[in-house]
Amino acid sequence: MPLSLAVLVSGGGSNLQALIDRIEQGVLDAEIKLVVANKPDAYGLIRARKNGIPTKVVVHSDFPSRGDFDREVLRAIEAHQAEAVILAGFMRILSPGFVQAFHRRMLNIHPALLPSFPGAHGQRDAADYGVRISGCTVHFVDEIMDHGPVVIQAAVPAEPGEGGDALAARILKLEHRIFPQAVQWLAEGRLITEDRHVRLTPAKRPLADLSNLGPCLVNPPLEQGF
Repeated sequence: MPLSLAVLVSGGGSNLQALIDRIEQGVLDAEIKLVVANKPDAYGLIRARKNGIPTKVVVHSDFPSRGDFDREVLRAIEAHQAEAVILAGFMRILSPGFVQAFHRRMLNIHPALLPSFPGAHGQRDAADYGVRISGCTVHFVDEIMDHGPVVIQAAVPAEPGEGGDALAARILKLEHRIFPQAVQWLAEGRLITEDRHVRLTPAKRPLADLSNLGPCLVNPPLEQGF
């Protein structure tokens, strides 16, 4: 059975589109049951509707507390019987109660090599700092922002003075590859967490071709189709 997902977005939803594309290609064994946005103009909602995926807008400023907002989102997810939650550019910190409801069943993608440069501007912060390697991280969500156990990371060279936008564009290409892969591993039940360490159980799968991505390093390696 495909893993049923709720995807939470705040903006353009390009990582949502990457998930949709891999599902349509038959390589990601999942079904998106619901897309939730905290902003009514989030383009991720349009992406979902174009693909016949149910959507719900829950505007955080309409609620007196973070807990009230989270409970409304949780009710929507439960109503659509989603088993796992995917944060695809969702720019809200979720309450401990929400996180515990999906313990080890909620993934986030962050555009930096955690634990370096957490927060909303990871690419810009990395570029401003002058790093020579940057990248992206998929991790399990816990009660602390950008903190949970790391599932997969991808690294790219960072060039002096190139700025956050140019770095972000290269990182985004890898986000679109590693995020669907991590969700597939979750769907297959292959992610084993021991304290902060996530172990991927082996499978005899051919590896993906990364030749069109330029210089990069991905670990664990991407499998064929991703």
